[in-house]
Amino acid sequence: MSVVLSDPAAVQHVVLIPVGVDEDALDACLAALETSTLPGTRVWLADDAQAGPRAGAIIESWLAHTRMQAAHTRRARSIGEAAHLDEALRACGDADVAILAADARPTPGWLQQLTACLASDPTIATATTWSNAGEAAAWPRIGEIVALEEDPSRLARACAHLTPAYPDLPAAVSHALLVRGSARARAGGLDAASFHSWYAALTDFSLRLSGLGWRNVLCETAFVLRDNEGHSSDGDMDRLSVRWPAWHARLASCLMDDPLRGLRTQLEEALAGLDSGSPQADLFALPS
Repeated sequence: MSVVLSDPAAVQHVVLIPVGVDEDALDACLAALETSTLPGTRVWLADDAQAGPRAGAIIESWLAHTRMQAAHTRRARSIGEAAHLDEALRACGDADVAILAADARPTPGWLQQLTACLASDPTIATATTWSNAGEAAAWPRIGEIVALEEDPSRLARACAHLTPAYPDLPAAVSHALLVRGSARARAGGLDAASFHSWYAALTDFSLRLSGLGWRNVLCETAFVLRDNEGHSSDGDMDRLSVRWPAWHARLASCLMDDPLRGLRTQLEEALAGLDSGSPQADLFALPS
């Protein structure tokens, strides 16, 4: 596997997309990324020998036309989700890395909002956006997958109306999160020896960060759409339970008590208050 970043220490932010097997979802992800992210952003499509020929053609076409500083790597042989993601994160050096699921669709301004979140507090290690399939960070209802017909730009504008408080989450969620490079280095990266799925490895990583005094927060001013939640591999959740015996009770308490209910209501009200002629629309117009 070739390293896409020739000088990782000089790179401040990288968008890392672990390529999956769903070609249609990947196509939609790249299309949304193109319209929601500033030109020149570094993007790495990292394929653990998962993508088929059609996905390869989609990636090749996107690379030929994108305004991003983008690159694509593909392993000759798969090493597993968690191991591959950990390898990619290590290759990014000290850079802050936005991990974006290949079946997610970011809305305008998502990366700027995540960057502002990390910059607001040096103890924040991971910042996760809202999502309609975001588990504890789900909107409009916690822990549910809700198909949304809202225009992505309207969702982004509504999120921008919220006063950022960056509340704590039980753990980072895998649809879209920004990881502080220095925190990742201190925590030692993902535990690919114990977990196969990067969904479970990221949960474990988040809990280790919390134990070291870092915060995993919701960036309530950003939204990323997704059709399905992330999923674990066989045995991963059992290993999480053994390592973190209080984890499932903590997550269940969060889902039942919904400490972010007030923020969800605020976002609903902000969205209802928008009109198509809002002067804030130009806040999300990305320069060409």
